[in-house]
Amino acid sequence: MPKLIAAVVVILGSASAVYVSAADLVFDWAAVGNAGNANDTHGDGYGAVANAYRISKYEVTNNQYAEFLNAVAATDSFGGSDPNLYNANMDITRSGSSGSFTYAVNAGFETNPVNYVSFFDSMRFVNWLENGQGTGGTEGGVYNIGTGVNETRAAGATFFLPSENEWYKAAYHDPTAPGEYWDYPTQSNTVPTAASANAGNVVGDTTDVGTYTNATSFYGTFDQAGNLWEWNEAVKGSDRGMRGGSWNLHWLDSASSNRDFINPTVEFNFIGFRVASVPEPSSRLYGGVVFFGLLCWKKIRS
Repeated sequence: MPKLIAAVVVILGSASAVYVSAADLVFDWAAVGNAGNANDTHGDGYGAVANAYRISKYEVTNNQYAEFLNAVAATDSFGGSDPNLYNANMDITRSGSSGSFTYAVNAGFETNPVNYVSFFDSMRFVNWLENGQGTGGTEGGVYNIGTGVNETRAAGATFFLPSENEWYKAAYHDPTAPGEYWDYPTQSNTVPTAASANAGNVVGDTTDVGTYTNATSFYGTFDQAGNLWEWNEAVKGSDRGMRGGSWNLHWLDSASSNRDFINPTVEFNFIGFRVASVPEPSSRLYGGVVFFGLLCWKKIRS
């Protein structure tokens, strides 16, 4: 391969490697633009994010988490404050013995969000994504696993848990709304109902992600109101932040004014998470590199 063409291939490959996982696990992303927006002045004073980013449209599902477990938890003992990635109360069944554990989602719960996940579990999942999935490591890459509250996001991370501002913006921000923010993640200042969010213990359990198709945020995320509380990076004392309310609590819990904190080791049936990422490379930039490569190829061929 001519050196110039090889260089273009390397450039293209590098761009893809930065932004797109080469492994099997795939997410539906919501692009969160309008970089440099101001904080919400009528809510809790959050939501300002300087840069564009992506956030998963849905909470991490049992299918996705089981794939993670099958990749890294044949033994499932990681040491530290929260050693196990698997909780027997999950809608996931573990088989075999330590060293050869395998995991399968219980029938009917494949696309429900995974619950009983600690903040440690969430960080390790993101580290695994960052490290290429498969046999990728879980103890570093984005978060160097420590006490549960002393971890900070690595500079240049491709995948990460949303900061409180990133989570808040994806849920409540809308540049066309009065004051640019809504009170609820359903593009409304009206308290959600059973028709628009899984809360109030009406269903009695989690629902498939994306069930409430007419109640998305401005950026196209689902279930930031209800289903499960979701971890974010915020720290308060010895606790980590979570937002959004859950299936078994009142719809009011999903309000922009409601933030909560809990110990990072806890694994409850009302807590899950979603992931965030850097934006995809500009299609214009990508197209330009491809065009440049074709021109070089033609020149070498002539």
